[in-house]
Amino acid sequence: MSQQHGADLLPGRRARTADAKHARRTKVVDTAIGFLESADLETITVASVARGAGIAKGTVYLYFRTKEELFLAALERLFAADPPAGASVAFVPDQSATGWNAPPTAPWLARALEAASLAYYGQPAAAMGEGGTIPFMAMLGQRFPAAQFLITGVLGPHSNAHGPNEFLHIPYATRLTACVAQVLAAHAGG
Repeated sequence: MSQQHGADLLPGRRARTADAKHARRTKVVDTAIGFLESADLETITVASVARGAGIAKGTVYLYFRTKEELFLAALERLFAADPPAGASVAFVPDQSATGWNAPPTAPWLARALEAASLAYYGQPAAAMGEGGTIPFMAMLGQRFPAAQFLITGVLGPHSNAHGPNEFLHIPYATRLTACVAQVLAAHAGG
């Protein structure tokens, strides 16, 4: 970056050249990515991204019309970065969903899940976040914000969810049912 471009990026200075504008946009996206790595999207504000980038909130809107547009640019950068085996990655966002973010797992539930998983699978409990777009969960989360949720699936080894040969792995489903029963018993104090 030339000396002139560096001067264009001083706080309080408007980016005037194409290079300076590109650098400032990149800085805003980098800052948004940093926030995504440590905070929930709902709690991140455009103002906090602007402060992190060292610019005014209004300046962010010179580059992105909405918060959603800003974070779509951040996600596009993350998804396209360093694809494996020379793969080509295209990020084409579709409509957004309301999503759902589970509350932190209560200690009693964490203990119950760990004990049940060890008892029936011989492995520590594991959790996986997968987009959180089950509309029913968002509705339940709003209605019961302090509730703990245990969302499971019955897919086992070699299952093909939502495919032409979708099937239920009976031994896996049996163990899963026993795990859930043990967690419910722990919650009931039994």
